[in-house]
Amino acid sequence: MSLRNIAIIAHVDHGKTTLVDCLLQQSGTFRDNQRVAERAMDSNDLERERGITILAKCTSVQWHDVRINIVDTPGHADFGGEVERILSMVDSCLLLVDASEGPMPQTKFVLGKALKIGLRPIVVINKVDKPDQRAEEVLDEIFDLFAALDADEHQLDFPHLYASAKNGWAVRELGDATTDMAPLFDLIVAHVRPPVADAAGPFRMLATTLESNPYLGRLLTGRIESGVIRANQPIKALSRTGEVVEQGRISKILAFRGLERQPVDEAMAGDIIAIAGLTKATVADTLADPLVEEPIAAQPIDPSTIAMTFSVNDSPYAGQDGTKVTSRQIWDRLLREAEGNVAIKVSRSPENDAFEVAGRGELQLAVLIETMRREGFELSISRPRVLFQNDPATGQRLEPIEEVVIDVDEEHSGTVVEKLTKRRGDLVEMRPAGAGKQRLVFHAPSRALIGYHGEFLTDTRGTGVMNRLFHAWQPYRGPIAQRHTGVIVSGEQGEAVAYALWNLEDRGVMFVEHGTKVYSGMVIGEHNRGNDLEVNPLKGKKLTNMRASGKDDAVLLTPPVKLTLERAIAYIADDELVEVTPLHIRLRKRFLDPHERKKAARRAEVA
Repeated sequence: MSLRNIAIIAHVDHGKTTLVDCLLQQSGTFRDNQRVAERAMDSNDLERERGITILAKCTSVQWHDVRINIVDTPGHADFGGEVERILSMVDSCLLLVDASEGPMPQTKFVLGKALKIGLRPIVVINKVDKPDQRAEEVLDEIFDLFAALDADEHQLDFPHLYASAKNGWAVRELGDATTDMAPLFDLIVAHVRPPVADAAGPFRMLATTLESNPYLGRLLTGRIESGVIRANQPIKALSRTGEVVEQGRISKILAFRGLERQPVDEAMAGDIIAIAGLTKATVADTLADPLVEEPIAAQPIDPSTIAMTFSVNDSPYAGQDGTKVTSRQIWDRLLREAEGNVAIKVSRSPENDAFEVAGRGELQLAVLIETMRREGFELSISRPRVLFQNDPATGQRLEPIEEVVIDVDEEHSGTVVEKLTKRRGDLVEMRPAGAGKQRLVFHAPSRALIGYHGEFLTDTRGTGVMNRLFHAWQPYRGPIAQRHTGVIVSGEQGEAVAYALWNLEDRGVMFVEHGTKVYSGMVIGEHNRGNDLEVNPLKGKKLTNMRASGKDDAVLLTPPVKLTLERAIAYIADDELVEVTPLHIRLRKRFLDPHERKKAARRAEVA
């Protein structure tokens, strides 16, 4: 049977996963009467809730006598490391672009990688059924993007289709009859070359993704570059530099058939498979026959740019919600995560019962925290901090700079420019984006963007859209002003009282409501001024047996601001933590005792 290996790349929410669902359905992978969940490839609960793809996944469909291996890749920049490696095991890619939004930052980021390694993409302009579609303009923008990314003449001559994955059709030209996805299948078979692989050579495969399976152990997925692999065959793993990582035997070979991974006895050169049986090999290692000495050239794993401290929850309410609360349980879980996710690095912190977790962005770490929370863990999380590098040539301190692309109504663009300029961002492009909107492009330090998204939504009345991706390491740009307001801190433990909260409303915005359990050192609101304010939220109205001449005021509370996990992590200052349990997200001071807080503040001033 003939083979085709193809990846789908696009910006987040441009319809990759929906398109794969449609291809699975129309290729006959599912029976007509089979019930299949919408967005079948997004199998993880968090992926379904957030509407994003977090993990790269492989599937396989059969069109006539051709088997097409399709890899659905993440579209969010925090998971961009996955995309780069996946491109190395496919022979072409479907570049999916929204017919109204056009090429977005992640499109540019991934397309640049694909063009650099010589792939010839197929362009699919999706969502052409939308009333605000501008497919012809978007096609011109895609051509300009290819040219800007130094595409060669073969890559510039890209085939394109117009599609509506949601409605299940693709057409060569906009006026054609809309029936099914056959034009896309036919184009893939005609345009994508079969994998170039040496079937007669010794077995060699580059490990592209890694996951941990409770029954099979480490599963390494990749494309067989040469040779044939059989179950129980001895193999070895070579690092990128050619050192032997380990030697072992293959316990299981899994091939992708539809949405299922099925065990097979052998696999041929060119196929994408998963292998079980090794305990140390990881992403970017070469799995090969014991006689092979040279590793396959591999993309280095991207460095982490952001770190947080995960520590044991030591609040007065610790252990009331979760079942996994000890440092040993947290450490074991983080090690398991680091084993299956090469973008995350874990180490022990100098602090007691605390661990350093480094990753590529706030979203990636927030997904890990949310997953652990749902598994019954209780944690205290610090404010994210950016990791710096030193330039080996000059010794200069370098920090990660991100490209920030913002689509905003023209009336709010001045405020956004002012705020990001104050945060050491450089405005590199400003142009009209149609329909009264402007597109602003900034190069801003990663640390400037921590906590900015909530402020951005407020400034743009919720209408702005902000996308970010890593741009470069550049010299440190100097100090950036942090949150300009203080917080309201509880000085007592118990249940908050409506009368006390009502009297505190003049002082700031509340995060808690009547009946919420609070404790000394817990943050219950945002102060109007720049200093922290310690209050008693348990103070009720004093009742006497004297009759009052006036009528008592009714206590009407303003609804509190409920912080999501991401907003809470972005909101806290360096002396604060987020307490995360399966049932609650609370903000608190790092030191719960007020005297300890004062001592720590004095030490910080001296430092």
